[in-house]
Amino acid sequence: MALTLADLLSPMEPARFLAEFHDKQPAHIRGGAAKFASVLSWPTIDRLLNQTHIWTSQSLKLQMDAQPVPPEAYCLRATSRDNVPVMQPDARKLREWASKGASFVLNDVDSLTPGLASVSEALEDAGFGRAQANVYVSFQAHKAFPAHFDTHDVWAVQVEGEKTWNIWSGRADYPIPHPAFRNLGQAHHDRAKGVLREKILLKAGDLLYLPRGWYHDALAEGPASVHIAYGVHAPIGVDFANLLAERALQDPVFRQPLPRQDGTPAAQFALTSRAAQLGQRMAELARDPQVLQVLARHVSEARYHRGGVNLLAARGMEAPAEAAAAESGAPGFRVLAPGVKPVRRGTDWVLKTPAATLPLTPPEAEAAGWLLARREVDAQSLRAAHPAIDADALLTRLADAGALAAA
Repeated sequence: MALTLADLLSPMEPARFLAEFHDKQPAHIRGGAAKFASVLSWPTIDRLLNQTHIWTSQSLKLQMDAQPVPPEAYCLRATSRDNVPVMQPDARKLREWASKGASFVLNDVDSLTPGLASVSEALEDAGFGRAQANVYVSFQAHKAFPAHFDTHDVWAVQVEGEKTWNIWSGRADYPIPHPAFRNLGQAHHDRAKGVLREKILLKAGDLLYLPRGWYHDALAEGPASVHIAYGVHAPIGVDFANLLAERALQDPVFRQPLPRQDGTPAAQFALTSRAAQLGQRMAELARDPQVLQVLARHVSEARYHRGGVNLLAARGMEAPAEAAAAESGAPGFRVLAPGVKPVRRGTDWVLKTPAATLPLTPPEAEAAGWLLARREVDAQSLRAAHPAIDADALLTRLADAGALAAA
């Protein structure tokens, strides 16, 4: 599964986004429900959460009405497979918190499925920086976080339900993950967020881009909402300063002691002169072709490395096409028209979707009603439940009519 920047931004052209929005202002891009159907779904979330041993109180966090839920309230003390004590989420307690309306935050998930990885890789391929993903599951009338800014650009991909975002006028001046920005306190944020700039209703298939430091908060609409926040960490000037500091370690002039200070004008002049000398030398290092080459490589390679393992293919035992099929799993479809049912007109059956009206045979009508009552379906399960119909053909027709999307 491969996506590009153009796929994420469609119908907006990438050139317009780069000229008008990137690092300048928020952008809300509407898309149909099928746009991000392959990225994540409710069944996939459950499958991930049921992989118990990959989760701890750090990788899975809960929020209840803008307050963090203590780990001991939803975790059990356990021993990891490395024989290390951990707080491990407990399924029974998670169900209890979900029934109360707690928000679930699944951290660092961009390598867990091909769909989640596809958006990160599209952002990294576009040269924006390292793209990490968190999944936010929230329920109606329960806000997870108060107004805040993030220390990275945010690309919010809505995959289930709806969520209203408050976009405030305030923007912090290029904050970074440092205590100077992380420990400001909510009172500061409430003052600095400014006036309400706009309210945005994010629907399934929509994308919201927020530049680093832009104040925002959000609240789920309807029964439940799922969005994936892709945090994009771009290389910054501090990275160059750190690179220069590493290079300075190799230069004896930076390792020499600074002039001792005894309060005399001569001592102060000696220190000022040495500082000027070091500053000039640092400027020379900043223009060094080798240093600039390392800097260019640092910027161009700013991405996380995920996936790419296929042991049989490495042994020459699997064709490339088979390897791709094995990675993506059995082809499936996500239902985009829940509640839609075939109806009888005289002796005929039809299914009406926003895009088309499909004539159906009686066995097809029964099968369509069965699969549209589910969230996801694949040809194998449809074939097992309704062997009398051509499962592949029916799934294709329903997808063409906009009732399903490839998952």
